[in-house]
Amino acid sequence: MSTTNKAASDIVGKLWDLCSVLRDDGVTYHQYVTELTYLLFLKMAQETGSEEQLPEGYRWGDLLAQSAPSRLHDYRTLLVHLGLYGSPLVGQIFANASSFIKKPTTLSTLITAIDKLDWYSVHREDLGDLYEGLLEKNANEKKSGAGQYFTPRVLIDSMVAVMRPQLDDTIQDPAAGTGGFLIAANHWLRTHNDVDGLTEAQQRRYRHKTFFGMEHVQDTHRLALMNLMLHGIDSAQDGGGIRYGDTLSPEGQALPKASLILTNPPFGTKKGGGLPTRDDFTFPTSNKQFAFLQHIYRGLKRGGRAAVVLPDNVLFEANTGAQIRRDLMDKCNLHTILRLPTGIFYAQGVKTNVLFFTRGETDKGNTKETWVYDLRANMPQFGKRTPLTRAHFAEFEAFFGDEPTGAELSHRKKRKVKDPATSRFRVFTREQVAERGDSLDIAWLKDESEGSAEALPEPALLASEALEELDAAMDELRELLAALGEEVEDEKA
Repeated sequence: MSTTNKAASDIVGKLWDLCSVLRDDGVTYHQYVTELTYLLFLKMAQETGSEEQLPEGYRWGDLLAQSAPSRLHDYRTLLVHLGLYGSPLVGQIFANASSFIKKPTTLSTLITAIDKLDWYSVHREDLGDLYEGLLEKNANEKKSGAGQYFTPRVLIDSMVAVMRPQLDDTIQDPAAGTGGFLIAANHWLRTHNDVDGLTEAQQRRYRHKTFFGMEHVQDTHRLALMNLMLHGIDSAQDGGGIRYGDTLSPEGQALPKASLILTNPPFGTKKGGGLPTRDDFTFPTSNKQFAFLQHIYRGLKRGGRAAVVLPDNVLFEANTGAQIRRDLMDKCNLHTILRLPTGIFYAQGVKTNVLFFTRGETDKGNTKETWVYDLRANMPQFGKRTPLTRAHFAEFEAFFGDEPTGAELSHRKKRKVKDPATSRFRVFTREQVAERGDSLDIAWLKDESEGSAEALPEPALLASEALEELDAAMDELRELLAALGEEVEDEKA
């Protein structure tokens, strides 16, 4: 954890080691992090002097004072009580909370160990990084299964750096997860501005009206709320922060228009092959990425900008996919596509990209040209042996420049590229993209590693990619039959 001090890093290691106590009680890694969130919230409220948001009798000291045999019963009562009678933030974190712990001795072991940790060695401002380090541990643990939802922090930091958040931005992540993008944006703002020197009104706006998001998995939502709270973002007042809900339902329509959207939407199709339930999408589709993409570019204010992680299929799928790409390039200036290395998302062979675009002042003809930066060809196989680092994005960030709307890129054609065939970045006009059937899946570099036995994908990866393509084709057929008024049995449901 590069962002935490040694004391905070040591506590993360000790907290993670406690997971073995719960594993013996049949608790999974993901359940452990959720369980730990409840206990850490109580302990950190004590450490930071913010226990007034907790009802008397339902605080860390009260839990610690209970006799060991009755503590598990009292703890379960506490979880229910806080979900009903805590402050707005407490009520959301403990909403429908229940304990996965079965043995009273397991809970007592956890509480005693947490209470004995050297909390005095950790500065208040480091508690957020401590908690985020715990979430990253969970994502990196293969058995937890959380890594498939965890965007690498170095990628998030690079996306935030080129988007350059401003204090007057309204920042949104419609697929918030544990809040990584919003927290990175908050860190950027605090690093590049004197946030503490703002007026009281500006402080209030910053804390309550800057960061917005939505997460539809309740356990993940409570992790996000805890994460934001520990990073000083008030997430439960005035409708700000990360809301619990489905962005692809009418709940998503209630998110405020944003001047900056940073996100990594979930991959795949909507469960059961159904369509989003909101009524403001021009192109109904069960493909989650295309549905989220419509939400994003429609949810931008005029002149607003976005950086979005999306899989390759969004760049080349025909029919509805092509219509959505055309609509995106009409309404927005799709100025940059960053082709990401493979293997940077745990347990996924999905090839991914970051799309950077700016909403136009009108709804037609905004994309004149698109720069493609290939960070995929001739790159190492990333993993534990070769970790992805911020240094891998340095050349891209220098190429992108300091103007977050992509305005500078239109002048880069004047640069003399020694050999376009070997350069990692090239520009393609809107006409050239149209000649390709509006496919944005563009590559020109010869990957020198191709053809070697070591570079061949795993059989399971090839099978997974084939299934994804078949699923996409089946969804297209279902939509066609539905349009013709035919009912289709959904075997996936």
